[in-house]
Amino acid sequence: MKAVLCREFGPPAALALGEMPVPVPAKGEVLIRAAAAAVNFPDTLIIQGRYQAKPAFPFAPGGEVAGMIAALGEGVDGPTPGTRVLAMCGHGGFAEFACAPIENVVALPDGIDAVTASALSYAYGTVLHALRDRADLQPGETVLVLGAGGGAGMAAVQVARLMGARVIAAASPSKHPACLAAGAAAVVDYTAESWREQLKPLAPAGVDVVFDAVGGRYAEPALRSVAWGGRYLVVGFAAGEIPRIPLNLALLKGCGILGVLYGTHVKREPAANRVLMAQLFDWIEGGALKPAIAHVWPLARAAEALDLLLARQVTGKIVLTTAGATP
Repeated sequence: MKAVLCREFGPPAALALGEMPVPVPAKGEVLIRAAAAAVNFPDTLIIQGRYQAKPAFPFAPGGEVAGMIAALGEGVDGPTPGTRVLAMCGHGGFAEFACAPIENVVALPDGIDAVTASALSYAYGTVLHALRDRADLQPGETVLVLGAGGGAGMAAVQVARLMGARVIAAASPSKHPACLAAGAAAVVDYTAESWREQLKPLAPAGVDVVFDAVGGRYAEPALRSVAWGGRYLVVGFAAGEIPRIPLNLALLKGCGILGVLYGTHVKREPAANRVLMAQLFDWIEGGALKPAIAHVWPLARAAEALDLLLARQVTGKIVLTTAGATP
């Protein structure tokens, strides 16, 4: 099969499209004939050896795929081969076939194509789990989204708006129009040193929820902007630095600092995740939600896609497709 191969840890430029054997599903896994795979920030880490998982070389990056069940591993009694699914596979998704644990697999409705589906789990699944299950977001509350122009950030803007919240998007100026088009009520330029001063008149009493997939130097100003009794969602650290938060701020604001680890939630509560994904499917089929997809490219452009992601030049998601696959 064709696959985007990582033969040694390094930058995206070291990746190359090549051939490798079709994987065999292990016990508790399924084999998926991939039609589309979304590009996500963890993919940039795994190829550099900076991710918690370090697969044996050569391997294909890509943790999120949509396609069709091709075979079942030992102990798996469904979905039957031929069923259209989306799955989180950790790595191996930038290829014509990929394996995934059965608990990470969700059957797709007929009305949702593979490209759309492939963009759902990492971004939209994480966001809905964060805002609904962890923050208990209520209609009328104000949400600050850090890195609002990226894949997870754009999803957070859309989903928070669907849940009835007022959204303030923190993003670089070039991404402000897209954030407003996605439903943000206001935007701030968080690349400016004084970005918190931009926020104060927009939320004089503070924001109810912060969605932070960025971390780094942006975290403390955002936490200082939380209202009394607010919730701060720790989603990731795209800025590269894990912030050291003064915990006295949580005490003074009576706020909660909540971790969001969607992948572990899926493994521990697969039935709850299927209900969560059903909500996303309903929004998409009803026309309320359209995932923000910036580019749909072939596998051969994987390195270019990862470079754009690292340079923060992508608004929304990039999806890679396999030649000849059924969408």
